[in-house]
Amino acid sequence: MKLKQWLVSSLNKEHAAQIAEEYGLPFFLAMMLEIRGIREREQIEELLEERSELSDPFLIADMHLAVERIHKALDSFEKIAVYGDYDADGVTATAILYSYLESCGGNVMYYIPEREGEGYGLNLTAVEFLHNQQVKLIITVDNGIASVKEAEYVKELGMDLIVTDHHRPQEQLPQAVAVIDPHRADDTSPYKQFAGVGVAFKLIMALEGEERDTEGLLENYADLVAVGTIGDVVPLTGENRALVKAGLRLLSRTDRLGLRELLEHAGVLGRQLNAGNVAFTVVPRINATGRIGVPDRAVRLLVSEDPEEAGALAEDICDDNDYRRQIEAELYQSALQDIQENPQWRYDRVLVVAGQDWHHGVIGIVAARLVDHFGKPCVVISYSGEEAKGSGRSVEGFSLFDALCSCSELFTKFGGHPMAAGIALSTERIEAFREAINRYAASVPDPVPVLRLDCKLRPATLTPDLPGLLQALEPFGTDNPAPLFGLYQMRLEKITPVGEGKHLRLLFSREGTHTVCMQFRTTPQEFPYEVGDELDLAVTLDAKEYKGENQLSVFIREMKLSKLDTEAFLWGKLTYEKYKRGESLTLAEAEGLLPGYEDFARIYRFLRERGGWSKSPVLLLYRLDGGVMGYARLLTALDVFAERGLLTMNWDGELVNIRLCETAEKVNLFESQILCHINQIKEDGAAHD
Repeated sequence: MKLKQWLVSSLNKEHAAQIAEEYGLPFFLAMMLEIRGIREREQIEELLEERSELSDPFLIADMHLAVERIHKALDSFEKIAVYGDYDADGVTATAILYSYLESCGGNVMYYIPEREGEGYGLNLTAVEFLHNQQVKLIITVDNGIASVKEAEYVKELGMDLIVTDHHRPQEQLPQAVAVIDPHRADDTSPYKQFAGVGVAFKLIMALEGEERDTEGLLENYADLVAVGTIGDVVPLTGENRALVKAGLRLLSRTDRLGLRELLEHAGVLGRQLNAGNVAFTVVPRINATGRIGVPDRAVRLLVSEDPEEAGALAEDICDDNDYRRQIEAELYQSALQDIQENPQWRYDRVLVVAGQDWHHGVIGIVAARLVDHFGKPCVVISYSGEEAKGSGRSVEGFSLFDALCSCSELFTKFGGHPMAAGIALSTERIEAFREAINRYAASVPDPVPVLRLDCKLRPATLTPDLPGLLQALEPFGTDNPAPLFGLYQMRLEKITPVGEGKHLRLLFSREGTHTVCMQFRTTPQEFPYEVGDELDLAVTLDAKEYKGENQLSVFIREMKLSKLDTEAFLWGKLTYEKYKRGESLTLAEAEGLLPGYEDFARIYRFLRERGGWSKSPVLLLYRLDGGVMGYARLLTALDVFAERGLLTMNWDGELVNIRLCETAEKVNLFESQILCHINQIKEDGAAHD
């Protein structure tokens, strides 16, 4: 049970009614448009008419310079190298630009660096290799913006460089014929949020000139552009939305042999795909070969015109994905063990874990899983000898890229986005990095975990027609999430295990209406609530035909106790962690930590009656007294019990396993060093408002 603040989007019902009347739309769809900020005539018409207008690519800085140099290379039959990256974005960007230049009669090759031996982006060894291959022009896709030293080496060797990237530029741009990155400070193009493959597609548009056939280009490349854009988790808004919509229409009927083979192996060939399908089937398989295997195989798969080769490559890549899952699971457990052995890290604002020879290909995935587990930013580092490389993921409200910029002197290389980033540093600096990034985190506001709901719904209004009305808002993804609805004050009536006990079917009631909801990947033993609990549910809706009729399905994404005072709980959690880090406290914070005799008695009596506890401490507090005691006091009291030998505590993310201990003698809790320390803070006057 993660502590989050549930926020319901604002809704102007009168304006929604006007939209419904003016455009002849069902009120539910008009309401969703108003909630999502789609209120202007141009926005609504673009959405409903499914227009896919893309801005002029020449509005991007340096685009004309790139086009001029590439045309010169094509005309002179100079050897061109497309230098990509090993993830789904970089692979698809490489595939489309390589295919396009080859179709233009170009003398073109591609190069994908190996994650283990070379790492992300341009490297000196690769530059020298390309020089020995008589390459005259290197074009990067999905990388290059931070390759200042490598760009100088390209120039020294007499080659030219064009950078196309979408990552944030640092202070110095690389020396190149053209640096195409919508995030450049001097770039005035209207849309900035492309993935690397989106920038590569804009370059192809520009190479086609002013008389380009944009629809024809989309027909040729939008399937791969969609896969790369979805894979890089960039916002599915604006031009990205247009690119992905066009690609999703093509994917189920793509004539690209490698992609068809991959879809067949994933079990989705011939199905109408959405962004979620692609994100969970195609993208991990393409990523796997860059994480585990030989990364250029994914490009070979996507450009292959040989059915036998495509089939063999797709099978190998799916095998890589299975192996990746195994390595990921092992490394994740190692990271959890690392935190278990260093319990003080649990209270850091940013988690930093490191291991020797951890596989570089999965540390980013493990970082994402740790963020989900602990609800705070995380960086996972793998070191070997004197060198270390790390990958980080963040939470909403904390820019990981800004955090890394604050301690950039510790790195040999770094880059990324607010939500994800990578670093390279010497092994001896890992501990200094842990301290530096947490020092930065202490200087900015603590991010408050937020769950955003589109609106609340009454159970009586749920019908099988609603999911179909939402299709106009697709594709769903970053910055355009699948609609999430709130069903509040729902009384839990029945818990039924399904799917061999791996999932739950839950029956709720409210105002005389009964609603069946599905809770996936939760066993009855893991489910924290009891029949009779009143819960708030965050749900998504779907409808499928069954025996000729549409049947509504309601899927639970998150739930919480209806009477939960989230703001008070979050304050208690932050206060407790602040104390555990040894930071100064205000008087109110110190008092909020101190349990009294009645608090101790209530907790101990409850734990004895229950035979311990192995669920969320949030739920423990609610079961104790509805939350009156306060979360910080509860956690402090549990620490005191553990200090005095009355119980043991083992944390597993947001869950705590508590077991009472047998004691032969009476224990005076108020002799606890923890209580003495907090009281000392008050008496010394060290804590003040």
